[in-house]
Amino acid sequence: MHLVIDGHGADKTVLENPEAIYQFLDEYPDAIGMTKIMPPHVYIYAGQNPQDVGVSGFVIIAESHISVHTFPQRQYVNIDVFSCKEFDTGRALEELKGKFGIETLRSWVLDRGLEYSDPSVALREMRSDRSALLQRI
Repeated sequence: MHLVIDGHGADKTVLENPEAIYQFLDEYPDAIGMTKIMPPHVYIYAGQNPQDVGVSGFVIIAESHISVHTFPQRQYVNIDVFSCKEFDTGRALEELKGKFGIETLRSWVLDRGLEYSDPSVALREMRSDRSALLQRI
């Protein structure tokens, strides 16, 4: 599962605070049932366009990774939660809303790697790939 989040109207003081982003990445995996395997890495980006200045960070989890990119001047945050195991996306989203004070949230769940987890899906993917290759010939 790959949960993709766009958060608008977020709390600017949180978005511009690298310590707050670090704390979020340090605590969030446990809050959603994931296993952090290294400390978070957080970076401040201070480009030429003030609208693009922000904080980015990521944490590697046993299940894959979580990343955050903030844009304080826009009160906007991008968050990705990528996991090889299923998780409660509703709970994950509620945690994010509370932590970042998000007013408007858009999210998508992308199913990735399905061909490796379910033999019937793998067979369907293989047949689709073969069909596409035969059409090229």
